[in-house]
Amino acid sequence: MRPPLLAPVHREGWIFVGLFFICALLLNQLSGFLGVLGFILTGWCLYFFRDPQRVTPTREGLVVSPADGLIVSIIKVTPPSELGLKEGAWQRISVFLDVFDVHINRIPMDGRIKKSIYYPGKFFNASLDKASEFNERQSLVLEVKKDREIAFVQIAGLIARRIRCDVQENQQVQTGERYGLIRFGSRVDIYLPEETPVFVIEGQRVIGGESIIADFNSTESSRSGAIR
Repeated sequence: MRPPLLAPVHREGWIFVGLFFICALLLNQLSGFLGVLGFILTGWCLYFFRDPQRVTPTREGLVVSPADGLIVSIIKVTPPSELGLKEGAWQRISVFLDVFDVHINRIPMDGRIKKSIYYPGKFFNASLDKASEFNERQSLVLEVKKDREIAFVQIAGLIARRIRCDVQENQQVQTGERYGLIRFGSRVDIYLPEETPVFVIEGQRVIGGESIIADFNSTESSRSGAIR
């Protein structure tokens, strides 16, 4: 089946599309050039809030990317204390979303939302490492099995000032399910146990709900690679 030519627009986007369109009409009364610019921005707003379908792998143990974007870091860290994860080092995979990426966020694995935590913070550039620690964020801890948890965090950025999360504690969720969005450039971190084999590298682009970033059931070591 061929994918639709135009992706649907997320419901939260329509109010912005309407505002941009009205502004474009008003600007067009002042200047044809400004009107054209306004209509171009309206088109960009439609593009920004697009919500395309994704083909999600569903095999048990796979972890898919929670967001579209660029893998900016894969490091071992101590997770933020508010997550309540086990002590010790965890792998943190950080996905940076620029203003041209799809900003719909998706669940990386089947499981139960064990914890939902909002942390008010600053608005540093989301591509910077310190954004994970200091920026405003919405965190979810997912219980995959009784002895296994992962966490993923929506992080506001320099331009992004609005995080939307549509799931609640104790809710059962599925891999690839839409659960929220971040407006106008942002970052999503995912925390995995230290021993989890990771199958992406820094500098790689990923597709939310579709790209496999790790596999709990794999016997391979974490993937290595280079940008060429």
